[in-house]
Amino acid sequence: MSLAPNSGPLQQVLASVDLAHGLPNGHYIDREVFQQEKRALFFNNWAAVGFAKDLPEVGDARPVSLLGMPLLLLRDKQGAVRVYQNTCRHRGMILISEPSKIKGVIRCPYHSWCYGLDGDLRSTPHVGGPGVNDHAGIKREELGLCVIRSYVWRDVIFVNVSGAAPEFEDYAADAMARWRDHDKPLYHGGPESSFKLTVKGNWKLAAENYCESYHLPWIHPGLNSYSRLEDHYHIEAPGQYSGQGTLVYKPLAHDDGKSFADFPGLPAKWDQAGEYIAFYPNVLFGVHRDHAYAILLEAVDETTTVEHVEIYYASQAMQAADWAEQRATNAALWQSVFAEDVFVVEGMQKGRYGEKFDGGKFSPVMDGPTHCFHHWAASQVLGAAATSG
Repeated sequence: MSLAPNSGPLQQVLASVDLAHGLPNGHYIDREVFQQEKRALFFNNWAAVGFAKDLPEVGDARPVSLLGMPLLLLRDKQGAVRVYQNTCRHRGMILISEPSKIKGVIRCPYHSWCYGLDGDLRSTPHVGGPGVNDHAGIKREELGLCVIRSYVWRDVIFVNVSGAAPEFEDYAADAMARWRDHDKPLYHGGPESSFKLTVKGNWKLAAENYCESYHLPWIHPGLNSYSRLEDHYHIEAPGQYSGQGTLVYKPLAHDDGKSFADFPGLPAKWDQAGEYIAFYPNVLFGVHRDHAYAILLEAVDETTTVEHVEIYYASQAMQAADWAEQRATNAALWQSVFAEDVFVVEGMQKGRYGEKFDGGKFSPVMDGPTHCFHHWAASQVLGAAATSG
């Protein structure tokens, strides 16, 4: 399924929410379209690939894949997170295959070319023949690891593979400003605050569902019992993110009455507010007065998504062992909510094989955030097609 810049179905997505149709079926089930979206939606923008908390110390390295592209996340000697293409500049061998601690250099397992944590090529054993470790044709200063632009925000590691996206601070300026009150240190809740869900559905369906509160009464009856549909509001930042907020967030209280510490200095509006945004393309964020979370959507293929969920707290004291039970309870509550959405995402995925489905209609009142996401995706695909054409 090839997409021309004036592709009719995608132009329909760009209409106003009262007139638009959703993305065509091919954007959920077609391998060729998935490959087109890889570059248009992920490589050309700032896509999430991991979490900084998984690189706690200097030398920590973690291999990841972004839609098949091998990347290496590591913590350098200055304590900063760096991202490289995880391939040796010699013969393209994968450098690191498992999470590792690099104590000296990154050594290629094939011919032992070695790289520093700064990516520089340090040694090329026998490159000029047995016992000769240099050659005039091998210019080490030109053969360092390929650096991938990266930025860490709210502990999520973002990369821009193409190198053409705006600076991250500009790309995310609106979201950063919106959550300036929550620009505080985040403390990960430990093993019990980390889980993942494998979903038999396209990654976009997970983002679309997360954007809206319309489904709450039927899919999340427990949550809807106190945070009702009418207690929610839309969040729309066209071209950047969209989602929903609630006016009646209730912090989790333990049996003994103790609650998690709040983020310091929050204004009164956050006493009972919570906000949830799909930050395009593939992160689902949530913030509350006492904890936050991030969900990285790993697009395995056009019909499979892994949701990596990490939960964070406002105070380092919440990482202590005497809070473990309450952290586990909180994680279990969120896991149950997110698991309820699996049924929806997988059901919509099956529905995309209905050949007469035309992308669907949006409720002009309830589906604005979801249409916002569709509009962004269609715009990116059309823009990439126009550029390449």
